Amino acid sequence: MTDKNNIPRHIAIIMDGNGRWAEEKGLSRISGHYEGAKRVKEIVRAANEFGVRALTLFAFSAENWSRPKKEVERLMRYFHDFLNKEIKAMHKNNMRFRVIGRREPLPEYLLKEIDAAQKLTRNNTGLALVLALNYGSRQEILDAVKEFSRAVIAKEEKLDDLNEEIFSRYLYTQGLPDPDLLIRTSGEIRISNFLLWQLSYAELYFPNVYWPDFKRDDLGRAIEEYQRRQRRFGGVEKQ
Repeated sequence: MTDKNNIPRHIAIIMDGNGRWAEEKGLSRISGHYEGAKRVKEIVRAANEFGVRALTLFAFSAENWSRPKKEVERLMRYFHDFLNKEIKAMHKNNMRFRVIGRREPLPEYLLKEIDAAQKLTRNNTGLALVLALNYGSRQEILDAVKEFSRAVIAKEEKLDDLNEEIFSRYLYTQGLPDPDLLIRTSGEIRISNFLLWQLSYAELYFPNVYWPDFKRDDLGRAIEEYQRRQRRFGGVEKQ
């Protein structure tokens, strides 16, 4: 059983393994993404019920544009359809929705759905669901450097005042707590240019299960593993 008094505030998930899941079953990669999209709904609901305050899902990386055109187009439609079908229920359950990543070259029809969803839920106070879409952490850090530099030139900031707290305000994740727990499904053990700044002190968990098979109980096991660990943040273990 999970300890309700020790739930990670922010969980980040790299939803990996859709394509391999499908290929091992003799299905198309698109079928894997379809199953993966269905899993999102279950995990969002479970995270909310567990008491997680923020859930960031790595949905599409800046490098994923190199995939076959048909696969990318279908993924964009899945993102659009997910928002179109689920945003009213999310709003009813007091969830906030947010997208991080560069807007270009996302299709206009998807951007309109994203903007409408963010506007509808912006004042909600429950679980923050964040989709990392066309996201890359190195580009995020570079964009933050550029924005801070512009603020210095405009005399809105002072270079000598720059510290970690101020720099964090210029990241895409401004206003969110750093993740306490990172989960990457599929058994791959790497973070793939995801939240490099924000994951500095996160606990990392790599279950050997593809994303389409990652269910509520798997999320519970990840949280239980998090609760077994002693977080020291560079200090010494408490006696």
